[in-house]
Parts: sequence; C-alpha cells; structure tokens
Amino acid sequence: MQQTSFSLALNATSWNLDRVLDDLNEFGFAFIDHVYSPEYVTALADECISHLAEFRAAGIQNGVVSHIRSDHILWIDGQLPIAQQHIQTLHNLSQALNQAFYLGIKEVEAHFACYNAGEFYALHRDNPQQKNDRMISTVFYLHESWEDNLGGELRLQDKKGNWHIIQPLPNRLAIFQSDVLHEVLLSKQQRLSITAWLRSGNSIWNP
Repeated sequence: MQQTSFSLALNATSWNLDRVLDDLNEFGFAFIDHVYSPEYVTALADECISHLAEFRAAGIQNGVVSHIRSDHILWIDGQLPIAQQHIQTLHNLSQALNQAFYLGIKEVEAHFACYNAGEFYALHRDNPQQKNDRMISTVFYLHESWEDNLGGELRLQDKKGNWHIIQPLPNRLAIFQSDVLHEVLLSKQQRLSITAWLRSGNSIWNP
C-alpha cells in the first residue's frame, strides 16, 4: 500500500490520512471526526432540511416496496451547491485511495438521507458479490446533536469478521469498503446524513 497525503477543504487539520488508509487496509473501514468547520456543517444541514419535502421513500422503487429499509433520500445534483462541496472533498479522497490501493475510482454518487424516528436499514452490502462498481461507501452525519440512546448507529463487520458500532456523531465521516456487511440500527429521532459511493468500473483491488 502506498502512503500519501493531500489537502482537504474546510478543516484539513482534523484529517489523519495515513491512519485512514491504514485502517481501511487492515479492517476495511475508518472514520474521521470534526471533518468540517461548524459553519459549513450548519449550512449543509440547513440545505438538507430546506429540501426535506422533496425526499422520497428509499424503500420504494418502481412501485415495489422493500422491507429492509425505511429511510428517505434525495439525490444530490448541481442544484445543491453546498452539498457539492462535500462531493468535491470525496473526489479528493478518491485520488488518495486510487494512489494507495489502485482502485481506479472515477466518480462519486451521493444522496441526502433522512431516518425519522422508527426508521432503519437492515443488513446488506452496497456491492454484493462485486456486482456493481461501488468500491468505497461513505456516510457523513450532519444532524446538530446526537446521544448514545438515540439509536441510528452504523453497525458493520470488518474484514476479520468482527462487528463494530459507529455512533452517528455530528461532523463524523464513516468510510468503508462497499462489500462490507452493514446496517443502520433503528433511529429514535430524526437522523440526517449524506451517503456517497466512490465508484470504479475497472478496479483491481482485492480487499
């Protein structure tokens, strides 16, 4: 694995990229706290909340209801300029991952996600049996505050078969291989985030 470094916008001093790369290499997941300035996180949350009426139920596709998830989402496009700054950060991260793991990541797709009280996402993989080109999954938490008893945690299995609970703390970015088994536990209050996938059609990485 090749070690590298790069500049990340807004709060780069909180990023220890070498640790992130080491954790991804050894365990298949990593997380970063205090990713952005508080001002940016507030602006991003405001942008998300102002569009909540446009969110759709993620578990309904082509009229078919899925019973493994109950969250609501809004895909991020050019009409959401504040969120686009986060997408650019993920593009920068992709370059470092390409250098370290030869992933060949070419694009980022992302959506806002809202888990209202009682909503969840059951165990799944974002890239089951490597049937799509999602290589790295990320979740950035943008709600204002969170307590341990509110649920909504990301529960995932690492490359060694051990299970971990990642609290959805505000201004935290979780990063994990897209073939990792994971779930979002039932939330007891509204939980806001951006879920994004770093995609490549020709990766040679064998995690």
